Amino acid sequence: MDMLFYDGQCPLCRREVNTLRRLERGGLGFVDIHRQPDDGPLAPGREALLRRLHLVTADGTWHIGLDATVRAWSHTPAGWLFRPLTWPLFRPLAQVVYERWADRRYRRRYACESCGPGEDRKPTGL
Repeated sequence: MDMLFYDGQCPLCRREVNTLRRLERGGLGFVDIHRQPDDGPLAPGREALLRRLHLVTADGTWHIGLDATVRAWSHTPAGWLFRPLTWPLFRPLAQVVYERWADRRYRRRYACESCGPGEDRKPTGL
């Protein structure tokens, strides 16, 4: 079974996971990063999981970012819509868009005291 690690405190992430839960046809489980103990099975580490979407397969292979998104959606009837994001023609642009969006989301939610609710960290210079 594939396990998708997601940020349960992010409204957009929760919305996407709720849609995936509703549409998935089996073989996909969900792990809210914030509901795992610090010594839980968070192999890449909590910060890495918050920065990018992560999915681990039953054989232990990790898919990160765009690849995790495409793999998660492959468990739904809409999976074919995401497959072109991995094609050589589209992948470079899709990768840049995903990484910029993910970096911005992380900075706004976790990297500065004025951006994240309850956070008391200073900007990290990302």
